[in-house]
Amino acid sequence: MGLPFPLEGRRIWVTGGGGFLGTRVVETLKQLGAEPLVTRSTDVDLLDPGAAERYLREARPEGVMHLAGKVGGIGANQRQPGTFFYANMAMGLHLLEACRRVGTEKVLVVGTVCSYPKHSPVPFREEDLWNGFPEETNAPYGIAKKALLTQLEGYRQEHGLRGIFLIPGNLYGPGDHLDLATNHVIPALIRRFLTATEEGHDHVELWGTGTASREFLYVEDAARGLCQAMARYEGSDPVNLGTGREITIRELAHLIRSLTGFPGEIRFDASKPDGQPRRCLDVSRAEAGFGWKAEVHWKEGIRRTIEWYRDNEWWWAPIRSGEYQEYYERQYGRKL
Repeated sequence: MGLPFPLEGRRIWVTGGGGFLGTRVVETLKQLGAEPLVTRSTDVDLLDPGAAERYLREARPEGVMHLAGKVGGIGANQRQPGTFFYANMAMGLHLLEACRRVGTEKVLVVGTVCSYPKHSPVPFREEDLWNGFPEETNAPYGIAKKALLTQLEGYRQEHGLRGIFLIPGNLYGPGDHLDLATNHVIPALIRRFLTATEEGHDHVELWGTGTASREFLYVEDAARGLCQAMARYEGSDPVNLGTGREITIRELAHLIRSLTGFPGEIRFDASKPDGQPRRCLDVSRAEAGFGWKAEVHWKEGIRRTIEWYRDNEWWWAPIRSGEYQEYYERQYGRKL
């Protein structure tokens, strides 16, 4: 029996295809024989209500993988909650309506673990997604993404749109950006410890108590999972992508300190927020639904990530002189 949506020879539009996860998805699609189409916001502005439909009618992809979004850590979400809600809601809303109008064969939307209720039982099961309000600092972002699941379900029922919704854990890996204003915990910790070692500091100060736990998914595992789901999964139910293992921020910080060789002290600022108390995903549905399991343990993945940054100092050196925004625009052709 063949695959429900064989990727070989298919044209797949990957929104956000030039980003951290998107570049890995594009590489994986190519390896599987697909023809990925990559656009930037300067080419197709998804905040423009008509831009996605114009592009779909011109390029005629058979499938769409929607990875584009406005993302950031706790600080960025606290500073711009309205912007995070509007940008993520509007991009998905316009894109799915365009896919419906044009008749796109299949659509994959990437959600976020931030959509889960603040006090979900651990591990998070997909059926618990609607059983409470998300953690406050991430709620606008998480609710915007979760609303797209509702849109997909409605469009499947009313219009027959083949839409699937995947929820990856916190991503990390080589090539993630290191801008402290917008990044997530692993790249932020790596940057702090590398910089502190280079500049001879005797301690590194981190937000929160260190007791919150997180689950981390290596970016190449995530890309493989998304592509497998695109080819094999047809269900309307959301699906978690993760490792099923959690680590506290304190444990993670000590691991990264050891791997970077920083000799100083770690100090936690308990006046800063921890975010959601625990995050760990039940990943049984992904294995049952399309045969996917994560392969890279976080110790190995973080070792690879640190090694990559050390071998590619050009990637993070501009941050030290305050030039990251300019550098990012030159690399990606868009603003953070």
